[in-house]
Amino acid sequence: MRAAEMAKSPLRPSQIITEKSVENALRVLLAIGGSTNAIVHLTAIAGRAGISIDLKKLNALSDSTPVLVDLKPTGQYYMSDLYAAGGVGAVLREIKSLLHLDCMTVAGITLGEVLETLSPWVDRAVVREFNSPISPVGGLVALYGSLAPGGAILKRSAADPKLFEKEGRAVVFSSLDDLSARIDDPGLDVNADDFLVLQNAGPKSGYAMPEAGYLPIPAKLARAGVKDMVRISDARMSGTAYGTIVLHVSPEAAIGGALALVRNGDRIRLSVRERKIDLLVNEAELQKRQSAWKTPVTAPTRGYAKLYMDHVLQAEHGCDFDFLRKT
Repeated sequence: MRAAEMAKSPLRPSQIITEKSVENALRVLLAIGGSTNAIVHLTAIAGRAGISIDLKKLNALSDSTPVLVDLKPTGQYYMSDLYAAGGVGAVLREIKSLLHLDCMTVAGITLGEVLETLSPWVDRAVVREFNSPISPVGGLVALYGSLAPGGAILKRSAADPKLFEKEGRAVVFSSLDDLSARIDDPGLDVNADDFLVLQNAGPKSGYAMPEAGYLPIPAKLARAGVKDMVRISDARMSGTAYGTIVLHVSPEAAIGGALALVRNGDRIRLSVRERKIDLLVNEAELQKRQSAWKTPVTAPTRGYAKLYMDHVLQAEHGCDFDFLRKT
């Protein structure tokens, strides 16, 4: 019925997708401890409307938005349980004080008006009260530093806080094939305090940024009872994945970003408190490695593959085509 009404009285996406409504969407994402993928999608959608999502702004929103929903992979409930518990409407009511209620919605009324029409039902086992959150801060955080000048994302609601302030030795995999071939090798030189690093899995890698960031725990460590360790890549991961996993590292390895220059044995420092991830290698050595670096990707010469490689953007810009963004 609403679709038919809109055919007569059009409501354009540009009237709905605004800086305020995008901020509302980010608030909801943070409050439910949602997927890292949503950052890429929201950034792309906003970019087509000429709205920039600054990852530093994401941090500010995250630090003031509590996690209220007890969903997997960190909680005990499923998305269907959230629906039965009152759905997104119940979450919106709890974070109402943080939202821009004057935003227009596809219903043709403002968000504030929508909330007044919704059922007050809520199951508190699934959706917590604002003042009794699962976590006082949002589920996602953006990191910067010498390893990720363009930014990276960590889902802290799915990570082990004991690993948030840590320095470790890099164990590097140069590609998905390399990871598959060596991760379970009994002779792999790795221990639980190391940082697993996957290169060349970003937008321009030839793999088109797959959900490969959930690097498995090496078999010999898993058998020893290791459940989590720091893992770093320019890939994505599923919202169902758990672990201290740094994703969307930008610039990606396939275009010569700092991630491409990491070598086995390098030291990397992660600080969620400082929002930083740094490669602890001196500048002279990095310049030497940069000079010797060669792209691992054979550039396509025609067709959609060439269009994609020539125009796809990095993760912090939503991995969209540059010519589709509104400037």
